[in-house]
Amino acid sequence: MDKVYVNAEEALKGVVADGQSIAVGGFGLCGIPEALIAALRDSGVKNLTCISNNAGVDGFGLGQLLETRQVSKMVASYVGENKEFERQYLAGELELEFTPQGTLAEKLRAGGAGIPAFFTKTGVGTLVAEGKETREFDGETYVMERALVPDVSLVKAWKADRSGNLMFRRTARNFNPNVAMAGKITIVEVEEVVDTGSFDPDSIHLPGIYVHRIVVNANPEKRIEQRTIRNV
Repeated sequence: MDKVYVNAEEALKGVVADGQSIAVGGFGLCGIPEALIAALRDSGVKNLTCISNNAGVDGFGLGQLLETRQVSKMVASYVGENKEFERQYLAGELELEFTPQGTLAEKLRAGGAGIPAFFTKTGVGTLVAEGKETREFDGETYVMERALVPDVSLVKAWKADRSGNLMFRRTARNFNPNVAMAGKITIVEVEEVVDTGSFDPDSIHLPGIYVHRIVVNANPEKRIEQRTIRNV
């Protein structure tokens, strides 16, 4: 089954809609699906719940969706690089569900594995645990966290075959596999597509069963979030 679409706009067509929950892969600006985020912005859908480790930066990544006021809620673990995010949150214009980074990763992994909830010690006795069930195991208190199953997942991978089997490159792997597994519909942006059967099965990082649509962005910008240089 060929899952490749002609461009990001076509890949999102008929899938994204107002009020959806949308998970986005990446860590900082590393491994974000740049073309899919831009196409989501251009689609005009609004009132989105965005699930991502962070909220991009001003004017790039998910920061674009904040500027156009398409996001009403963020589920994230780090938001410190985005002034517009800060402004909207402090003004009460944006809802935020702060989630510890490891917990966020596990909530997505659990969603993809069909596990509705799990217990963790992270957040016990803090604001993170407020309103959540707690339980004692072996003398220790744990808080129950619900899994995440977003309506749509947007993912960045390095290569895909036409059936959706994926390979990630180095640290761009980050949250992307868990985001891909969790989504009801998963759309993947890749730099290269090869024929099905081209991959060594042992080299496949995520099987195509999790992937519904693929779009090629052969030359992503791959912007550096904090570029630091030294004089030589």
